Amino acid sequence: MNTSAITYIAHSGFLVETEQTLLLFDYYKGPLPLISDKKALYVFVSHRHSDHFNPEIFTLSHSCSHTQFILSSDIWKSRIPETLKEQTVRLKPNTTWKDSYIEVQTLKSTDEGLAFLVHTEGKTYYHAGDLNDWRWEGEPEEWNRRMFEHYKKYLEPVRNLHIDTAFLPLDPRQEKNYCLGMDYFLELTDTDTVYPMHCWEDYSVIDRWFSEHPDSPYKERIRRISYMGEKFT
Repeated sequence: MNTSAITYIAHSGFLVETEQTLLLFDYYKGPLPLISDKKALYVFVSHRHSDHFNPEIFTLSHSCSHTQFILSSDIWKSRIPETLKEQTVRLKPNTTWKDSYIEVQTLKSTDEGLAFLVHTEGKTYYHAGDLNDWRWEGEPEEWNRRMFEHYKKYLEPVRNLHIDTAFLPLDPRQEKNYCLGMDYFLELTDTDTVYPMHCWEDYSVIDRWFSEHPDSPYKERIRRISYMGEKFT
């Protein structure tokens, strides 16, 4: 089984490097690792929020001859350069797209846009975008209950699925609810490795999860992220 090299860029942005492909998810800021022209580059954008989508991604086509942009359909066509429209697909929730290198499935988000399941070289990668259990202190109980019901419903396609690597929100702004989404995902799926994201560069929230889950059967699967640009193998 091929191994992957993963670089945490910033916020929800990650670069996954496999033997044949480069998978760039939700870049919006931070220095990009060197992009190899010898591999096929796939650039994913889960939705139009400014902390997930930066139009600068389109300049990557200048440095990589095989570049494919895979965007959520909530991103307007007018944001895509005319010269790159043939290299870009805009996907709706619950659809599948594939080419000779990868297969992509999309899930509906509890916020804007999509989550991505990417299958390539015998492995499966999941990037949640903003698909999360967004329960908040101060919201009405009924609103939070509906949020949890929607989250469960939208994640049903991954129930019991084996996922090699998942990128999941762990947002400190949710206060006591910060890990509800990640904990449910871990119980629902058979996931080998999880990278917390959407932490707003407050990496102490990852330490908090470990301190509050000392007996969790999943703790060996969670990666501790410490800084922008950190690399994992």
